[in-house]
Amino acid sequence: MTVPREIELRVNGRRIRGVVEPRLLLSDFLRHEADLTGTHVGCEHGVCGACTVLLDGEAVRSCLLLAVQADGREVTTVEGLGTPEALHPLQQAFRDEHGLQCGFCTGGILMTLVPFLERCPDPTEDEVRHALSGNLCRCTGYQNIVDATLRGARALRGEEE
Repeated sequence: MTVPREIELRVNGRRIRGVVEPRLLLSDFLRHEADLTGTHVGCEHGVCGACTVLLDGEAVRSCLLLAVQADGREVTTVEGLGTPEALHPLQQAFRDEHGLQCGFCTGGILMTLVPFLERCPDPTEDEVRHALSGNLCRCTGYQNIVDATLRGARALRGEEE
């Protein structure tokens, strides 16, 4: 028998408390307890990347982490990047370059790219493709995603409006 555990974490800058079963996945906590449905669950094996979030600034697969592992830590989901009125530069680039179709994978791709572009602010196309190698998209051929990433990188560097 498992004993529920109280956890507290910061999600998108907001403190969230909950009492969870020790086996509850972080992805399920975010979707069902925090009502943040931008974190999608695809494969539940960490392969597709749709559930990627930032944990203390690093991209992680939330379907492979337990909610109790995030206790006391900072989580950023795709909802924490921007707002419909003020998109994050990478979100705007995806919009402008048609870097998404159905959108299921997009949140995970964006959350993978944010720390990548912090570490590599002027990437080559090959570096972007390598960074995205753990994210699956069944709708696109990835070229628009790569183009959007390169445009977003330029915007983050202040080279695009």
